[in-house]
Amino acid sequence: MLNTQAAALDALQDSGAAVAAEDFRVRSPAEVHALLRQFVEGDVPLALTTPDGDHYSTTLWADDPQRGVLVFSADPGDLKVHRLIEAEEVVAVGYLESVKVQFDVQGLVLVHGRDASALNAEYPCELFRFQRREAYRVRPLTHAQPTARLTHPALPGRVLTLRVLDISQGGAAVLLPDDLPALAQGAQLGRVRLELDAYTVLEVALKVVHVGSANSQGRGTRLGCEMVGLSGEGARALQRYIDGTQRGRRLFTL
Repeated sequence: MLNTQAAALDALQDSGAAVAAEDFRVRSPAEVHALLRQFVEGDVPLALTTPDGDHYSTTLWADDPQRGVLVFSADPGDLKVHRLIEAEEVVAVGYLESVKVQFDVQGLVLVHGRDASALNAEYPCELFRFQRREAYRVRPLTHAQPTARLTHPALPGRVLTLRVLDISQGGAAVLLPDDLPALAQGAQLGRVRLELDAYTVLEVALKVVHVGSANSQGRGTRLGCEMVGLSGEGARALQRYIDGTQRGRRLFTL
């Protein structure tokens, strides 16, 4: 049976595991949206819980980042719904396959439509996915050669094709060869074309957030980048690519 109790995030911090807590935190708008869409499209159950022990089972009917609204199913005749509205703290907990996802629910309001009632809440700016980042960052399969086509700030007018080392819903790591000018943390790379496979081509900007050695031999530089400006359609295509790569890697290891 799945545990739908909210994880004690304060306990993680108090235990001195601040780095571990960050491993679980998801703040990229594209990644937050992609995870919430999986709850909507899969009609995946969620538990709304309070510190007082109230526990209400629901589903996420809609997520609207433009309006900043989440819409949960609700039975207006259930007293638990009214206790949730009055609670000072509400947390949503659900599972996507075996991965626990948790986020704070704020501004709960019961709204009534002609055919049904619903609980509206503020769109979350972050959620927690209790699976370390390494588990959902994927490396391309050996036969695939995804690339990033971009212009180097120090080489205007010259389009480079860099190898994509790994990718997640919120970022990508690319290999910068030694014969190209270095890029520092914070560098902005606009109008990047990520060609992951024949079906997944994304137009984004990249912000360099980490610079490190690509391998133990020190050949090339690994640029860990945050994706900026990924569209909703692009986020869904990227999630399909990640899921497909994970499935392919599992089959390869059987």
